[in-house]
Amino acid sequence: MTNSNLPETTREIHLAARPVGVPRLDDLALTEAKLPQLADGQILVRNTWMSVDPYMRGRMDDRPSPVLPPFAIGEPLEGSAIGEVVASRSAAIGVGATVSHFLGWREHAVLDASAAAVLDAAIAPAKAYLGPLGTTGLTAYAAVTDVAPVRPGDVVFVSSAAGAVGSVAGQLARKAGAARVIGSAGGPEKAAALVDVFGFDAAIDHRAGPVGEQLARVAPGGIDVYIDNVGGEHLAAALDAMHVGGRVALVGMISGYNAVQPPPGPSNLVQAVLKQVTLRGMQVGAYLPQMGAYTARAAGWLADGSVRTRETVYESLEQAPAALLGVLTGAGVGKVLVRLDG
Repeated sequence: MTNSNLPETTREIHLAARPVGVPRLDDLALTEAKLPQLADGQILVRNTWMSVDPYMRGRMDDRPSPVLPPFAIGEPLEGSAIGEVVASRSAAIGVGATVSHFLGWREHAVLDASAAAVLDAAIAPAKAYLGPLGTTGLTAYAAVTDVAPVRPGDVVFVSSAAGAVGSVAGQLARKAGAARVIGSAGGPEKAAALVDVFGFDAAIDHRAGPVGEQLARVAPGGIDVYIDNVGGEHLAAALDAMHVGGRVALVGMISGYNAVQPPPGPSNLVQAVLKQVTLRGMQVGAYLPQMGAYTARAAGWLADGSVRTRETVYESLEQAPAALLGVLTGAGVGKVLVRLDG
């Protein structure tokens, strides 16, 4: 099946140079590329939304990873995207379907139909599958239910809590029975949003003073669970505040993503020994078999308003590099998206 007036070329964002420290806009380049002909079993997708995520910074470096390989110089970046199928040589996915896939950072993508998932846009807007209904939401869900399971009555601390994962994790911690949910964000407006928009009990602005001192004021009795998206000072503060038998989900460590040299670990790690704390790292890929069941539940939470989300939207592929720099410097609230069909 095909559609008329199909493009022969598309625009892509390529890695132009490997950044040293904080990436610069000219480390990325907007490039025009020829689209390959569809082979049997393939589809052509016109991307409408793409996700911008902190983990992408690590792939810009030339370092091996057990999760995803580094981006190649002169080649397009990749990441989660949503789009409409405009041509198909697959019996499984026809023209007009809305699909998710991993070939973002370009306006059109040719891929095997087996690498795409057809979305039900009737239960939620398509863009939600890049946020609360996608791997972002699944990460938050796995963190609070399995990696560092929240129990009724727990006091929970979440860092980068105004971000895509943290904002959902705090709300799901409440659903799991947390007695008190505390978040950390950068700046007074984002800290206020944690309480006013996402329903946290208290918030700290990590730019306003030492994290440990602020956490001690809002959680004087200590914490049971820490959802760590930041590392560094936040992790050290959480270890000091942790109760015996506490749990830490190591989801991300954005405080060190732009570091030229590996940052030192917390100097108080011995607290994990003395307090018998569990620190467990996670990769959302291990939970992908649960995606279908999670999405069905999360769609209901979005529909009834018991989980709230916010988005920071950049318009057009030209703005994608600025969106990535914004994510890495703490700009915006909630999920950062680029709209490609505006």
